[in-house]
Amino acid sequence: MNEEFLRDFYRGQAVKQGDLNSYSPLVLAYLGDAVYELYIRSLIAGEGNAPVHKLHKRSITFVKAKAQSDTIHRMMDILNEEEQDIVRRGRNAKSGTIPKNADLADYKYATAFETLLGYLYLKRDFTRLMQLLKISAGQEDGSI
Repeated sequence: MNEEFLRDFYRGQAVKQGDLNSYSPLVLAYLGDAVYELYIRSLIAGEGNAPVHKLHKRSITFVKAKAQSDTIHRMMDILNEEEQDIVRRGRNAKSGTIPKNADLADYKYATAFETLLGYLYLKRDFTRLMQLLKISAGQEDGSI
């Protein structure tokens, strides 16, 4: 998956900044979760044909709450002020659910990470989105 794929995939109208800021962080996280899942699955499937169970086990190492929490913590130094604000909104969102297989703090930061991805996707900032996705998968060091 690359930036061009994302542009083609998202043919909708760009959401205006004012409208985008009115979105619930949980709605952004809902969308960000799907973006991240698709990115990771595409990346893993691109490594070669394998049984689905093995692909799933490999993807879990990226998409579990602890991994996403670690990822957003690694990224904080390279996020701009706007992105850091989105991360705070996502982290502080009240989801109403209690994680079964994750520490609450990791779950909140995983939500923050997904919120940021959803935000960048709706904003149509595909260059930045791809940069952060690559960093999350260890494909890039985050240098800007």
